[in-house]
Amino acid sequence: MCATRATSRGPLRVGILGQGRSGLSIHARWFEQSPRKYKIVAIADLLAERRQRAEKEFGCDSYRSIDDLLGRDDLDLVVNSLPSYLHPPATIAALSAGHNVVCEKPAAWNVAQLDKMIAAARKAKRILAPFQQSRYRALFRKTLDVIDSGVLGRIVQVRISANGFARRWDWQTVQEYKGGNLLNTGPHFVDWAVCLQGFKKPDEILCAMDRANTWGDAEDYVKVVLKKKGAPVIDLEISSCDAYPGDMITVQGTQGGLSGGGSGLRWRYFDPKKAPKQKLSRKPLPGPSYCSEKLAFTEKSWAPSKAQANAFGWMSKQFYDHLYKSLREGAKLEITPQQVRVQMAVMEECHRQSKLSKLPAKGWPQGNR
Repeated sequence: MCATRATSRGPLRVGILGQGRSGLSIHARWFEQSPRKYKIVAIADLLAERRQRAEKEFGCDSYRSIDDLLGRDDLDLVVNSLPSYLHPPATIAALSAGHNVVCEKPAAWNVAQLDKMIAAARKAKRILAPFQQSRYRALFRKTLDVIDSGVLGRIVQVRISANGFARRWDWQTVQEYKGGNLLNTGPHFVDWAVCLQGFKKPDEILCAMDRANTWGDAEDYVKVVLKKKGAPVIDLEISSCDAYPGDMITVQGTQGGLSGGGSGLRWRYFDPKKAPKQKLSRKPLPGPSYCSEKLAFTEKSWAPSKAQANAFGWMSKQFYDHLYKSLREGAKLEITPQQVRVQMAVMEECHRQSKLSKLPAKGWPQGNR
């Protein structure tokens, strides 16, 4: 996909579909903090009070119909922050109208829908940018840095936990509206999972879902295990019934490990060259005794900066600063629809395995490489 670069001078002109929590609190509020790069010129929302607020706060035009907003020819970018079930159709409509589009998560609820979005972007020669801002979360980037340094050795498993204890009764708990923990919270962390496996189709997927503390019919407990030859096993949990949540990410390696969350990370490792020399013994150990040795571990830690500690603000800044370069200078997207396609296929397979799910899912699509 290639986009026609925004050629007008001044900030990029933005239209936002939806002024709910995401459209207002995440996208609009960030654009306010980046006035030299972005300017909100239009919003669309069904609720009059939201339209009036946007007109007053942003000095922009407002529309009840998204079609009226998409009919404008002066927009450099459209942000789709409508409810989840409207992400594919509204994104395709925006692309077909000639706009570059940022689509909130989940981009879709199956691969077939996402493929239609990708095809629409290709046909229109416009950018489709999935809003997977958690890829830029400081703790995940630091985890990747430590893994890539090699000090932990071969990575055997990564456990990702997005747990807490909460009861919920809004539209995000209803399958009809594409709610549930997997499609709501899951895109952030399934994205981490497929990133750690090189954005390749897993060889095996095991998923369990349950409905625990929700008033809707969608799941609020998800357990996923992903296996891929040559990649670490991924153990992912997204639970609303965990009263004692632990670290968000834990890495197990042959030379050490890492663990932590939003407040920071810690890791320890040893140098194999400096470790005691050992060899297999089939004879009983003297004593009797158990294998015992002293490894000289190096201990390190990391804490986020003040800016990074504001996770949503930091992630939005990284995402939209890079998107600005893509639209103004033609830089390649770092987060692509093709990468998200692997994430989408994983979630589709999870829904296929779940007897709870009513979402149509056909299992792994062909050609998902």
